[in-house]
This record gives sequence, structure tokens and C-alpha cells, in this order.
Amino acid sequence: MTTSSDLRDLAPTVDPRGQRVVAALNLVLLAAVLLLGEVPAAATAVLAVTAAGFALGTVAGPGRTWQAWLFRTLVRPRIGPPAELEDARPPRFAQLVGLVITGLGVLLGVAGVAAAVPVAAAVALVAAFLNAVFGLCLGCEMYALGVRLRAAR
Repeated sequence: MTTSSDLRDLAPTVDPRGQRVVAALNLVLLAAVLLLGEVPAAATAVLAVTAAGFALGTVAGPGRTWQAWLFRTLVRPRIGPPAELEDARPPRFAQLVGLVITGLGVLLGVAGVAAAVPVAAAVALVAAFLNAVFGLCLGCEMYALGVRLRAAR
């Protein structure tokens, strides 16, 4: 019989340091969106690039984004392997949350709601900042809360 612990052992894993680097790269992109506020088309395009990264992380997994590739290629060889890996499901859910926020901003921005782009960028920027600087992944916390609520039923 397969237990939930066995399934957890088979789940994809991620390097937690990589997740912080990915968040830092997203932070830079989202700050650029806010700085490009006077050029709405450019700001929307950069937000669309960010949303595309979140889409890839949602569909293929957080370790398959271009930001994760940069981490694996440029950073990880210099810092060595991680002491431990983390379950990839919470970061994948966090990628979905990022996709919803930034995707909505892009869609509304293209539809002519100019304020949607900087608002979506600002919300996502706060989450990226907390993850990059403090290691606090808001999407991961939302995932954990959902798991606890589901288990309580």
C-alpha cells in the first residue's frame, strides 16, 4: 500500500535557494514595470514577460522556468548542492498565484485599464520581495493553508 509519505518522496523537488533567486529576478522585472509607468506599452510588455514565466512555472514546474535555468547555470555551480530539497508543489502553486495576478494585470492593461498594470506589478512585487529577501513565499503559505483546511474536513 502506498502512503502519503511515499507519494511525497516521489514528488518533484526544488532547491529552496533557487526559488529565492527566481523571486529576485521577478522582483527586478516587476520593478521595471513600475519604472516604465510613463510608457504603458513597455510596462505591459514587461509584465507579460513576467506572466509568461509564471505560466511556464505553473505548467512545467518551478524548476523549468528561464529564471530557474539561470540559477542552475550561473549560481548553483558556484554555491554547490543544497543541504536539502523542498517539495515543488507549494512553489508551483505560488507560480499559479503569480500568473493569476500578473495575467489579470496584462489582460486588463490590454483592455485599456491603465491602472491594472502597475497595481498587478505592485502586488506581485511585494510577494517577490518577501520571498527574495526573507524566504517567505506567500503562495507557498496559501498552499499550506489549503492543505490544512482540506485535511480538517
